[in-house]
Amino acid sequence: MMRSLNQILTLVKKDLLLELRQQYTFYGILLYVASTIFVIYLSMGQPEDTVWNGLFWITQLFICVNAVAKSFLQESRGRMLYFYSISGAKNFILAKLAFNLLLMLCLSLVSLLVFCGLLGNPLQHTLSFIGIVCLGGTGLSLVFTFLASVAAKAQQQAALMAIMGFPIIIPQLLLLMKISTTAFADVLQSGQLQMILLLCGLDVLIVLLAVILFPFLWKD
Repeated sequence: MMRSLNQILTLVKKDLLLELRQQYTFYGILLYVASTIFVIYLSMGQPEDTVWNGLFWITQLFICVNAVAKSFLQESRGRMLYFYSISGAKNFILAKLAFNLLLMLCLSLVSLLVFCGLLGNPLQHTLSFIGIVCLGGTGLSLVFTFLASVAAKAQQQAALMAIMGFPIIIPQLLLLMKISTTAFADVLQSGQLQMILLLCGLDVLIVLLAVILFPFLWKD
C-alpha cells in the first residue's frame, strides 16, 4: 500500500515539475480563462443570477476540456512503457486523476475570482458556492481525465473527448447548476444534501471505472 502511494506521489510530482518547466502551457490556460470571461463581460455585462450561474459552469466545462486534454499528449509511447515497468497502470491513472484534480481546483478558484471581479458577485452564500465549485471541478476533471486516457489510444484525443465527453458530462453539469442555485437564494432549499451525495457517488464511480478499465487500454 505504501509503495503504491509513494509511486503515485512520485508521478504527481513528475507532472508538477513538467508543468513548472513548461509554464507557457499553464499561463496559456490562464489566458484562456481570463479572455473567455472578459468576452462574456463585454457581451453580457453583469447578468442576473441564473444567467451568471449558467455561464460560470459552461465556462468551467470548456476550461476543463482545455486543461485536461493535454494530459496524455506529452506522454510518448516509450515513456508510457517506462511507467508501465516501474509503476503499473493503476498507479499511473490514479496519479493522472490526482494531478488534473489539483490543476482543475486551481483553475476553478481563479475563474470564480475573475467571474466575481468582472461580472459581479450575486452570491448570497459565498462559502457554500466555493465548496460546490471545488466539488464540480473535481467531477469535471475526473471525467475528462478518464476520457482523455481512452481517446489518447485512438490518436484523436480532442475529437473523441468531445464526442464521448459531452453526452456523459451534461447530466452532471445540470446537477451542478441545480445545486449551485442554492447559493443565490436567501433560504437553503431541501434536497441539496442528496444531490451533493449523488455527485460524490458519480466521482467515486469514475475513479473505479478508471482503475478497472485503464489497465486493459494500457496493454494495447
